[in-house]
Amino acid sequence: MAFRTIDGVDARGKRVLVRADLNVPMHDGVITDDTRLQRVAPTIRELADKGARVVVFSHFDRPKGQVVPAMSLRPIALKLGQILGQPIGFVADCVGPAVEAAVGAMADGDIIVLENTRFHAGEEANDPEFAKALAQNGDIFVNDAFSAAHRAHASTEGVARDLPSFAGRLMQAELSALSAALENPERPVGAIIGGSKISTKLDLIGNVIEKVDTLFITGAMANTFLAAEGMNVGKSLQEADMHETARKIAHLAQEKGCEIVLPVDAVVAREFKANVPTETCLIGEVPDDAMILDAGPRTVELIRDRLDTLKTLVWNGPLGAFEIAPFDRATVEVAQYAAQLTEEGKLKTIAGGGDTVSALRHAGVVDKMTYVSTAGGAFLEWLEGKILPGIEVLRSAGHDLGLE
Repeated sequence: MAFRTIDGVDARGKRVLVRADLNVPMHDGVITDDTRLQRVAPTIRELADKGARVVVFSHFDRPKGQVVPAMSLRPIALKLGQILGQPIGFVADCVGPAVEAAVGAMADGDIIVLENTRFHAGEEANDPEFAKALAQNGDIFVNDAFSAAHRAHASTEGVARDLPSFAGRLMQAELSALSAALENPERPVGAIIGGSKISTKLDLIGNVIEKVDTLFITGAMANTFLAAEGMNVGKSLQEADMHETARKIAHLAQEKGCEIVLPVDAVVAREFKANVPTETCLIGEVPDDAMILDAGPRTVELIRDRLDTLKTLVWNGPLGAFEIAPFDRATVEVAQYAAQLTEEGKLKTIAGGGDTVSALRHAGVVDKMTYVSTAGGAFLEWLEGKILPGIEVLRSAGHDLGLE
């Protein structure tokens, strides 16, 4: 993917609208994870250092077009200022006279944060007039919110139609990583796809089969594939109505030259609780009254052996019920081995999705992978091969971003 970044932008004295993702998790008014703020900070800092007048805007939570004080970006703006190491202003709206006055009073290098764009119904409706009202406070638009790129909203898609538009550093990193993962990967390429249900990941699996050499199907969704092959999976979570679909997927993979790798053994228990008695058994020997809750050691070894043969790995979904010990073992061991190969320069690892990020953080390897996307829904829709409106608008002729 070739795309225009902020490298050659003459930002001095320009009003630069930066669409960030400030939608961070909070509990009782306290930010519990500032990863998204840390990741957008380099773009904001670089633009301010270039003399831009940086106007940051974002959605937060789901106020549904109403002003909800508990969903204000004010405390998040304060934290962002601490991360940036400089005071930043805050405006209690994102359009209108107060914003115009605040932006008009900015000096080169100043940074302000505008209030939650979702306090206006025009945001999620992608209302052209609301988009123009946002755009009139900027000379340039920089989209650094890949995580919101799957939404055709005024602040992600609409504004880009009204201003010269560029990818910020986080957007640039995401697009580069995704291109390296499936669009133009170093082969052989594999994918670990986990989760509880095939039915929620049909589009994802269908797209990935077309692009990878090896597909590791893990988690509870593997149980459905195993049961479709006639294996007894006991009381394990599985989708009996998806057996025919699983067989069709396996047949399609064979046609496409994609090897599907399923678990060969499992850690089972009679109850899904922390530190309950467990046993390890081969697939096909699962007791009738037991549940598969993690991949077994032979499966871990099988995956490790396959990873040794790959150059690129895409990861979405854990290998087992990693939230509860000891059913985190397979996920942790495979994650740590993938991280080791990555650090040795033998493997490119691109991972994403909420559970995946949590699992990799639990394994202590988030910072050891080639790229870990915090984008959630946007990352999943990209894996599914869907068009992301916030990216597609950057392709438009008029703004010359050259995304091909």
